[in-house]
Amino acid sequence: MAVGSAAPKPGGPGVRTGRAAGPGRGSSPFGRLFPGGRLLTDGAPGGPVLRLVVRWIRRPLLPAVRLWRRNIQLRVVAGTLLMSLGVVLLLGLVVIGQVRNGLLDAKEQAALSQAAGGFAAAQEKASGASALGGQDGDATDGRPSRGSVNWRSELVKQLASGGQGAYHVVALSPDSDDAGTSRAPRASGDVDVTSVPEALRGSVAQGTGTFQTYVKIKYSVPKESEPGLVVGKRLNDVAGYSYELYYLFPLTQEEESLSLVKGTLATAGMFVVVLLGAIAWLVVRQVVTPVRMAAGIAERLSAGRLQERMKVTGEDDIARLGEAFNKMAQNLQHKIQQLEELSRMQRRFVSDVSHELRTPLTTVRMAADLIHEARGDFDPATARSAELLADQLDRFESLLADLLEISRFDAGAAALEAEAIDLREVVHRVIGGAEPLAERKGSRIRVVGDEQPVVAEADARRIERVLRNLVVNAVEHGDGRDVVVRMASAGGAVAVAVRDYGVGLKPGEATRVFNRFWRADPARARTTGGTGLGLSIAVEDARLHGGWLQAWGEPGGGSQFRLTLPRTADEPLRGSPIPLEPEDSRRARERAAADAANDRALRLSTVPSQPGAHRPGLAIPGRPAVPPHTPPSAAVDPAALPGSGARVVARPGSERPGDGGTADSVPGQVSEREDTTRGR
Repeated sequence: MAVGSAAPKPGGPGVRTGRAAGPGRGSSPFGRLFPGGRLLTDGAPGGPVLRLVVRWIRRPLLPAVRLWRRNIQLRVVAGTLLMSLGVVLLLGLVVIGQVRNGLLDAKEQAALSQAAGGFAAAQEKASGASALGGQDGDATDGRPSRGSVNWRSELVKQLASGGQGAYHVVALSPDSDDAGTSRAPRASGDVDVTSVPEALRGSVAQGTGTFQTYVKIKYSVPKESEPGLVVGKRLNDVAGYSYELYYLFPLTQEEESLSLVKGTLATAGMFVVVLLGAIAWLVVRQVVTPVRMAAGIAERLSAGRLQERMKVTGEDDIARLGEAFNKMAQNLQHKIQQLEELSRMQRRFVSDVSHELRTPLTTVRMAADLIHEARGDFDPATARSAELLADQLDRFESLLADLLEISRFDAGAAALEAEAIDLREVVHRVIGGAEPLAERKGSRIRVVGDEQPVVAEADARRIERVLRNLVVNAVEHGDGRDVVVRMASAGGAVAVAVRDYGVGLKPGEATRVFNRFWRADPARARTTGGTGLGLSIAVEDARLHGGWLQAWGEPGGGSQFRLTLPRTADEPLRGSPIPLEPEDSRRARERAAADAANDRALRLSTVPSQPGAHRPGLAIPGRPAVPPHTPPSAAVDPAALPGSGARVVARPGSERPGDGGTADSVPGQVSEREDTTRGR
């Protein structure tokens, strides 16, 4: 019941008398089955039963809804049918109403005319009989004569003889219903005198004119009642007493005529609706068929079949649309062929240049090696030039090798030689090769998670190249701080993450870092002789394995690059066992500090104060000082499965790590937190 509404009174609608209304009544059978007598539980806007019913109803409707949404021809034809049906129904109602009114008006006029003649004849007969009776005088004691007793019956029979079933006559008296008297009811055609309604009798008894109404004519014999029109008037009989004379006109013929009109209109309307639906289907088909053809050809064009074209017939709008579509497809094919040819020429140029430069580079390398070996006999400036020449030749060779590798990826000629390898061995080889650079930079490379095997089907040469690039970049950009290499395996994936604490990455650079020849700081020198293609080749190697290579970073907080590979070569990745955002990031530490503060405030608000309680850290006489509780500097990684060996890497300086991130499941989302429960 709505707030502010009044309860119904006892005995009124809504509540039975003597029974309390509301969920508290215990006599309801539904109250014993469901709480409160309701199907759904309180507090649940959509209970399980309602959701089950909705799901059961929606399940068979889903194919129809899908067909309705995808088929424009069906929607147009259905809309046309519905609108046509509405128009036909409205027109039919109007026509039937007009026909009914016309039939009833004609019948009413004919009935009034017939009844007026009958009333005049009855009154004339009564007047003539009264004059004749006054001259002869059949009775002197005040009782009606035998002729007056049969006069009303003869009158009804005489008036009804002219109708022959077209109408019936009923004579009634307001003061006598006894069949044995002269004023008893008289009726023709076995009509039940109760067919005349009391309201009409009252109007006739009080008035002097003619009254009519529509009724159901009932019969005293087993016969079905039928609609009719009753016309009545008050008259005087031969004895001078007033009586009521009624004409009952059956409307059976008019009802049959109206039924015939209804059937004709229904049949015609059905044919009109079907015809309009067929016309709409044919018209829409002429429009929808080229559109469907264009949609199919567009799908095939998007699949790479650029030679597909539409069939054009005629010169109408659809034909012009097809010509424009074909012209667009032709231009698109021409442009794509030009771009493919240009790309092919570029790849061929890079490959040819890389191969052609190897011969002169070999000669230059031999001469440079001789000069470099004899640099001790040169003066200091010339010796330094010989060293620079050797270093730049090393860079040149690396650049040529990278260009050749990139050209193989561009041409689709890169082959994967996958076999089951332990990533721990690859990581240790990479770290061993990067340790001299780390010593020069003052950095230390630490490995986390190498307690258990991390096995995957991969190409050892390509994975080593990827990890070498990541580790060398971390050492070079780590500003002398530690570099942490973390390994983990979970579910159907293995991952290796390289974390540094250097300059980091600005917002948006995590996606651009894999572009060719891109550098975060163009002013920084390439002390290790990088070519600018390392990360581009690394991400292509990761894709060749069906894996991910993603980056995360924050300004001043370092960066982390994560390589995720499937355990088997044909298994799709669903997640990574290592979160992309490290737990010791600035945002994670701030969030952990906020959570710790909230927990501490919650504990202080829930623990009651006790007498004699003391604050931590304050000395009490006779007791040693109790230091405040300090949280541990490292926590268990929630992203790692039991036994994976992964641990949280703590920042130097006993910084507390934040809570773990989550592993992402969508490649390319390098700045979002990931769900650590996925991919297990």
